[in-house]
Amino acid sequence: MYQKFIITGDGELKFGNVYHHRNLLQWDETCPHGGGLWRVDEERGIVVLYGRSFEFGAPSIEEIRYVDWDGIDGKERLLFYQPHWPYDEALVPVNWGY
Repeated sequence: MYQKFIITGDGELKFGNVYHHRNLLQWDETCPHGGGLWRVDEERGIVVLYGRSFEFGAPSIEEIRYVDWDGIDGKERLLFYQPHWPYDEALVPVNWGY
């Protein structure tokens, strides 16, 4: 199982430990905004989003409207996106729900 995320058609960021990104979708959901991988950086207390979904493409981070934290551990944290992974370690803050 892998730590993956998707951004649904409603702008929901969903996390999970799954084999395929599609396993994060409910039967009536779509994933037009892509997905990728995630990891918790315990040292900094943040979640880092990176990579892309082979099924749904690269994530459109600007489409995130709300976050379902249950797929991690229910604990809300700051989100960052690593747009040039694996070539660059730069982190971009993710603003959502505004």
